Amino acid sequence: MSILSQLNSPPIYAICGGVVAFVAVVCVVFMVRAWRAGIALGMDKTKMRRVITASVTFSVLPSVGILLGVIALSGSLGTPWPWLRLSVVGALHYETQVAQSAAEQVGMASLSAAEMTPRGFATIALLMSACIMWGMVLSAVFSKRYLKRLGSGGSGGGTGAGFGDRAMTAMFIGLICAYLGSYVGTFVSGGAFPFNGDWSPLAVAGISGLTMAGCLYLSEKKGMAWLESFSIAGSMLVGMAGAVLLRLWV
Repeated sequence: MSILSQLNSPPIYAICGGVVAFVAVVCVVFMVRAWRAGIALGMDKTKMRRVITASVTFSVLPSVGILLGVIALSGSLGTPWPWLRLSVVGALHYETQVAQSAAEQVGMASLSAAEMTPRGFATIALLMSACIMWGMVLSAVFSKRYLKRLGSGGSGGGTGAGFGDRAMTAMFIGLICAYLGSYVGTFVSGGAFPFNGDWSPLAVAGISGLTMAGCLYLSEKKGMAWLESFSIAGSMLVGMAGAVLLRLWV
């Protein structure tokens, strides 16, 4: 039996599906409790229904990005595990990055089914789970104190919120630089000057970045605030389409 057959076996589906089902039940329970709390507060049921409808509508397209992540990872990690990770606590940029890094550390040239082994999958799955759990642990330990600081305005007039925004921005800039650095390295190391390496990852990154910039411009400058919810998924779809077209033309 191949490694992918094992990763897509019924027991793995049952384990991962059970966790996803439990989380889905918890979401339904909180939704019902929120509805009842709204009624108890005297909120208009019509407005509450509109909020629910709007939330569902604006959740569909952004979730396309998550589906793309499941499809991308399922070719090497099977379907149940990426489905579990991206349905419960994972994030698309995190899962793909950690999976690739873990694969390289166990000696795999790339994250592919051809090179996957049971030991490699166990290492990748462990790192994907362990590295992201600290956000929940730290939130449980420090969030109460942090919220008190935000509620009191923080030291120096709300510096807590400002620090959080700056830290998140710095983290994403670091991630982008790491990815772009690897793309530049692949391009430069592909041959002698002028470089003959693979430039398509850089081109795809540029296409995706321009798409995101366009979405932000339209949402912030042209009053199309609804577009912000779709910017990530839209940038991914345009970037993937650009990658396909580049491969066809080059």
